[in-house]
Amino acid sequence: CTIENVPDIEDVSSLVEILRYLGAQVNVLPENKLYIDATNISKTNVPLDLTLKLRASYYFLGALIGKYKEAEVASPGGCELGGRPMDQHFKGFTSLGVEFDKKGHTIKAKCKNLIGNSVFFDVVSVGATINVLLAAVKAKGVTVLYKAAKEPHIVDLANFLNSMGAKIRGAGTDVIRITGVEKLHGSTYMVIQDQIETGTMMIAAAATHGDVLIHDCIPTHMESLTAKLLELGVRVASSDDRIRVSPISKHRNINVTTQVYPGFPTDLQQPMTSLLTMVSGINTITETIFEQRFNHVNELLRMGADIQIKDKTMTIIGVNQLYGAPVNASDLRAGAALIIAGLMAKGVTEISGTHFIDRGYDHIEKKLKALGANIKRVQLHNKEM
Repeated sequence: CTIENVPDIEDVSSLVEILRYLGAQVNVLPENKLYIDATNISKTNVPLDLTLKLRASYYFLGALIGKYKEAEVASPGGCELGGRPMDQHFKGFTSLGVEFDKKGHTIKAKCKNLIGNSVFFDVVSVGATINVLLAAVKAKGVTVLYKAAKEPHIVDLANFLNSMGAKIRGAGTDVIRITGVEKLHGSTYMVIQDQIETGTMMIAAAATHGDVLIHDCIPTHMESLTAKLLELGVRVASSDDRIRVSPISKHRNINVTTQVYPGFPTDLQQPMTSLLTMVSGINTITETIFEQRFNHVNELLRMGADIQIKDKTMTIIGVNQLYGAPVNASDLRAGAALIIAGLMAKGVTEISGTHFIDRGYDHIEKKLKALGANIKRVQLHNKEM
């Protein structure tokens, strides 16, 4: 397979490292392309030192079970966002005939035959939908996923698998039907643009009262954010693969609640928090997806923000000014939030923990610098910042 439009981020580097460990040939090609040949894969286990780097490492369960009927994958890592149980993953795999044995940090899975079945998820789960989908494409018979997640990247995955010979219908709805095939073949496929990077840039533009034209994006994927920015008093215009964000007047108060797609994305909650810190009056954000996605708040408080948290809701009282301070990015989207706060703040903001930001943003400082931001990456005390 040749995969195009692959971002230069640490999560992709970690996935490449795991693929090479398993025995796949992976070549990083110019112009953001990856060439992957899985012909000589010789292992079905992924050790802890590799899985700890990213949450997406658990997708090797579905892929390996589908192809080899066995997998041994250590518990996934990634950002600390509270409990993210895998019970829906296990429920789906079990419905296909997979048996599990979890000991310590390792999840062992095996089956004699993968048999298609109906899978009724208890809650909407992006991870479980993707993982079970990866296994079901090679199951014998028909698998139907009910209460499936509808995110754009699930549709993209289904399109990619279909280009390899899979038979998947309904991706993008809450019912996905998969007719198993015996074999998948190679393909050349271009990954869709990242809606969260697009959203982060839109929020950064609104937060700084800038006038920014974002190219090569998918406006229909951004409708929930666009609606909130319009409500806030920001001009948002879109056409084909472009979105322009520009100021209209003073920002108005808004209330935001994170929801599964097509609702407001949890991954944009933290950047939106930064934007609202300087919106006069009272704003609220309610986080319904992750229980610990408030790690950025203490850092924003150090910069002069006025934020109170009760249960799952933040009350953000707008201040006249944020002030630069040394802050720490505790996770990927918190890092993006602190960058936006730094752009808004008076004085110099120093952000440590930039390795989290590099997990999901492709050279974000270069893109912001091209827009006029005074931002640079420096080395301090042998640590990158």
